[in-house]
Amino acid sequence: MAPTHDHPGESAAADPIRLLAIRDTPLSLDEVFRAVGDDAAGGTALFVGTVRNHDGGADVDALGYSSHPTAGTELRKVAEKVVADFPVRALAAVHRVGDLEVGDLAVVVAVSCPHRAEAFAACRKLIDDLKHEVPIWKHQRFSDGTEEWVGAC
Repeated sequence: MAPTHDHPGESAAADPIRLLAIRDTPLSLDEVFRAVGDDAAGGTALFVGTVRNHDGGADVDALGYSSHPTAGTELRKVAEKVVADFPVRALAAVHRVGDLEVGDLAVVVAVSCPHRAEAFAACRKLIDDLKHEVPIWKHQRFSDGTEEWVGAC
């Protein structure tokens, strides 16, 4: 079983980063949505990444995610940059590690901001930077017997 790295914010008032986690257990949309609730936010954007049944024209049978021990620290850096660049009221990001099946939730991120456009932009920055900067790797196994490692999400 892979280690779990939870990094909740210090307090709701002091830190808009409310939930950061890399987990080997199923992810919850409700948990992430609740974490970014804020009375001063007029817009909340949520992104959900799921395991699909194909990639690059090949059928995917299964996949697994692995993370480097520094993944939690890198996830926090990504979140802090989003908070610095946007008027974020609350932010949450959780990523799954371990073996997943088609349809499973692999990553859930959410951001609440005063306005809709800011929430969309901040959420997109959060998931894009998570994919490029957090050391999480995907191991795909295809129905033809081949397999492939992909960096980040």
